[in-house]
Amino acid sequence: MSTTIPPDKSAPLTFDEFTIPTYEAWRKEAEATLAGAPFEKKLVTTTPEGIALQPIYRREDLENVKHLGSTPGEKPFVRGARPDNHWEVAQEIPQGFPALYNQALRSDLERGQTAVNITLDRATRLGADPDSTKPGEAGLCGVSIVSSEDFDRILDGVSGEIPLFLQAGSASTPLFALLVAHLRRNAGKTGALRGALEHDPLAELVSDGTLPHSLDAAFNQMALNAKWAARNAPGFSVIAVQSHVWHDAGANAVQELAFALATAVEYLRRMESRGLGVNETAAQMRFGFSIGTDFFMGIAKLRAARLLWSRVISACGGDANAQKMRIHARTSLWNRTKLDPYVNMLRGTTEAFAAIAGGCDSLHVGAFDEVIRPPDEFSRRIARNTQIILRDECHFDHVIDPAGGSYYVENLTGELGTKAWALFRKIEALGGMAKAIDAGIPQHQVNEVATKKIEAVAQRRDSIIGANVYANATEKPLAPCDLEAGAKQGSRAAHAANHRLAPGQAAQKAVMARLEQIVAGSPEHTFDAVVDAALEGATLGELSRTLRSADGASPSVTRLPIRRASEAFEKLRFAVEAAGRPKVFLANMGPLRQHKARADFSTSFFQAGGFAVEENRGFQTVQLAVEAAQKSKARIIVICSTDETYPELVPPIASLIKASQPNTIIVVAGYPKEHLEAFKAGGVDQFIHIRANCYEVLGGIAAKLGINL
Repeated sequence: MSTTIPPDKSAPLTFDEFTIPTYEAWRKEAEATLAGAPFEKKLVTTTPEGIALQPIYRREDLENVKHLGSTPGEKPFVRGARPDNHWEVAQEIPQGFPALYNQALRSDLERGQTAVNITLDRATRLGADPDSTKPGEAGLCGVSIVSSEDFDRILDGVSGEIPLFLQAGSASTPLFALLVAHLRRNAGKTGALRGALEHDPLAELVSDGTLPHSLDAAFNQMALNAKWAARNAPGFSVIAVQSHVWHDAGANAVQELAFALATAVEYLRRMESRGLGVNETAAQMRFGFSIGTDFFMGIAKLRAARLLWSRVISACGGDANAQKMRIHARTSLWNRTKLDPYVNMLRGTTEAFAAIAGGCDSLHVGAFDEVIRPPDEFSRRIARNTQIILRDECHFDHVIDPAGGSYYVENLTGELGTKAWALFRKIEALGGMAKAIDAGIPQHQVNEVATKKIEAVAQRRDSIIGANVYANATEKPLAPCDLEAGAKQGSRAAHAANHRLAPGQAAQKAVMARLEQIVAGSPEHTFDAVVDAALEGATLGELSRTLRSADGASPSVTRLPIRRASEAFEKLRFAVEAAGRPKVFLANMGPLRQHKARADFSTSFFQAGGFAVEENRGFQTVQLAVEAAQKSKARIIVICSTDETYPELVPPIASLIKASQPNTIIVVAGYPKEHLEAFKAGGVDQFIHIRANCYEVLGGIAAKLGINL
């Protein structure tokens, strides 16, 4: 009897048993499926960065990529500045009152947050007390700080070992001094302080169009903070490079990287002229990047940022430690919507994943309702848990550079870095970032890109789910915040007034004496003098005014506003809904297969503008369609059929409806080129199709109905 075991025909095949096809053979097969359409038009996608994304990437695509071969934690740090993928869960808490902020913070720290990320209201960022600022600037979109005692309230019961990030704005030195005063009063050790004071004067300048002090004063504050921190709080960074201002204005990834790099180099030079070497300054820097919808572009952006920073510091003579870029990431504001806001949860999830895969050091996931109202406990919890799920359930903290080695991601990282470096060199040729901003060049470039992006959204070539496509016709808007801005401002203004002591009292005299010491003292002791004044009870506004007492003129540049891609559709939709959602009647002609595609398109098209669409199963005759349209009393009639049937359908429908209801707006779904003029002459007002500018068409129709946008 034979003992030979028969072959297992169910065993899986190995790759060795297949012939590896060539790229040419694959492309030939791919082109065969395109029915004559150009390969580059159908299968190659050009991004806003000008990068042509291919449908397939191969080993050959890495031949010119120069950053390969490194490991995480090694130069040029493209795969990460550390040999691990740990990141801080650093959620913002936009609560205006210090005591309430502390309650929310302690609750969030008990539930998975690992860092304190303090956002400030506008008054605090400008260095103004709430009783001496404009209405609406105090207590909104961030915590209000008047004195060091407010830090006592904010950080009450919070361990000093937890990293602290403070988004300081233009008041960096006074805020830093108030924080140090808080630590000294509560026996805290500045040497144990970890985190960052985020001071980026060029970002503040571009965002507001001006500063509350001169640019030189901003750099003097930066140097003052950096020198003191280097000696007393070496684990605390005091210089920020925030590219959020570019991203949220509509910039592409190349611009974000180039402008962040140029800003950082500007700061290196300014600090060098104030006695700080490249290693000292680089060690004080923390970069901020927003992560948008394009998942792989977000990963490549962070990888390319580290690569380029390593190159810059190396060229400046900096050591390996100085070449490590520390990155804080946050989810995008550009693509957040007020319409169908729960979709923002999904956007936040993919963006957080991209930030983590790209190797961020800390991360904030925006709450789904952050562009509508201050996030409450529920929305904060969902945003925070997005990170925690990625960490504790998906275990991404155990995977280093998960995208590394991908032909696509490595090629994209290299191409993005090359383009960003070229733009960075152009900014340098202009004399650096400060001069470029003064001339308005980066602002103009971003506006050009943003205009194209917004146009793509208006034409629905780019989708904003719930806004310009797949609109929720039965959506109920989220309730706004209960507490009005005036109430918050009044409460904080009263707090500031009560904090100050009456003139002539001993304590008030001590404050004034300390403030005078700031002006009269030697520069090397200025920061300590500011801390001493803070310990005596000086307010943020008093400290800021004292430091600016001998200042020069404030700069003025072209302002770059924060935008969101869906704003135009939101404005349109809210106006149309406020007008009672005018009815749209679909004159669906013929059997289902004849009209369905264009009826579905028309429904989606008009619902994006908030119009109420009345659907039906179709009409077999013109007379039946016209009678139903007239009975509906709709002001807008959309004829849905095929180009072939339109010559016999459109003229009679349009003429009959216009004869009895001349103010009715007649729309044809499609673009029958040969009949456009004849149909217009016969009463057709508009044509809708995939190349139409949805926002402009619907805005024009709304205007005809007397709806003001």
